[in-house]
Amino acid sequence: MSTPKTPAGRRVGRPRAQERPAGGPEPRDEVLLVAGELFTTHGYTATSTRSIAERAGLRQASLYHYFDGKEAILAELLEGTVRPSLEVAAALVSRTEASPEARLWALCHSDAALLCGGPHNLGALYLLPEVGTERFADFHRLRSELKSSYAGLLAATAPGADLAVEELALRADLLFGLTESVILIRRADPDRDPGALAGATADAALRVAGVSPRSLARLRREGRELLATRL
Repeated sequence: MSTPKTPAGRRVGRPRAQERPAGGPEPRDEVLLVAGELFTTHGYTATSTRSIAERAGLRQASLYHYFDGKEAILAELLEGTVRPSLEVAAALVSRTEASPEARLWALCHSDAALLCGGPHNLGALYLLPEVGTERFADFHRLRSELKSSYAGLLAATAPGADLAVEELALRADLLFGLTESVILIRRADPDRDPGALAGATADAALRVAGVSPRSLARLRREGRELLATRL
């Protein structure tokens, strides 16, 4: 659907169904917030663009000023669960003064905290059958890049350096899957403390990586220090 433009080339949406309160989220962000809630509580298939627009205080036609349909909204929500972790991963990879084990702990903790934080369990949307289609190729590309960051940090650890290629790939898959398992834990127990869950997940990840239990307290402390600084 094309959108009219002003002479300066700026796209113009249709009037909002309701005026947005001062200081509230921008309309595009509001659409994402509402869609995240509806997709995770009512279901993706059962949620229409009309219902999203109405909850966001927009006319349905105005929603298409920001997104070209429901799949585009879902794609943005999915990609938004990965991009912040990719940024953290890139920063941690560059922090070569810290041990790879501590950096791996920090990445697992940050990623798990993102997935089990926030008002809605957006990670549960990974399980939708629609997400397997080509429309969501960008999401899968970003997710593969993030998993590669896990594999790179794992390979740099002392245990990882001794692993064969096949074993290293398997451990990386296990680490990544372990981190994403917080999605299912949160779905089963929505009241679980996100901080405690992220910490336990990062601890378990280092055990999967082959780190000695005697080193865990030190690496946990170093990992927290990394996250406390500006990555």
